[in-house]
Amino acid sequence: MPDVIVAADAPWVVEDVRSVLSGPTDTVRIVTAGGLVLPAVEADKPDLVILDLQIGSMGAIAVCMDLRLEEGAGRLDHIPVLVLLDRRADVFLARRVEADGWLIKPLDPIRLRKAIRALLAGDTYEDPTRRPPTVAVAPGHR
Repeated sequence: MPDVIVAADAPWVVEDVRSVLSGPTDTVRIVTAGGLVLPAVEADKPDLVILDLQIGSMGAIAVCMDLRLEEGAGRLDHIPVLVLLDRRADVFLARRVEADGWLIKPLDPIRLRKAIRALLAGDTYEDPTRRPPTVAVAPGHR
């Protein structure tokens, strides 16, 4: 039932997302350039926006920032944004632009479905893939 905009210019990314959102009532609109996302969001008012990190000359970080600036100015309602990151180090950027969730590529249907469900439910999603382990410090050591 969700209405989703996917911004990606890599066919495999589009197919991975479409395979998860393939229900009879799901609406998936594909945008292949970052500069086309804001007009598509304004026109369609989707339930979720999924952004690939690299989309031509305007990638996910710039697009998410654009959406959040429009939201902050009162010209756009909050729309959850899921960013598809290339590496764990990019998590910093996703947090910085206030993405609601992120996944580290390569994608798999289980994590993608979990992330989409969480964001559509109003939650956030932080992909645990390749997260550094927490290190316990013994008492008396720093």
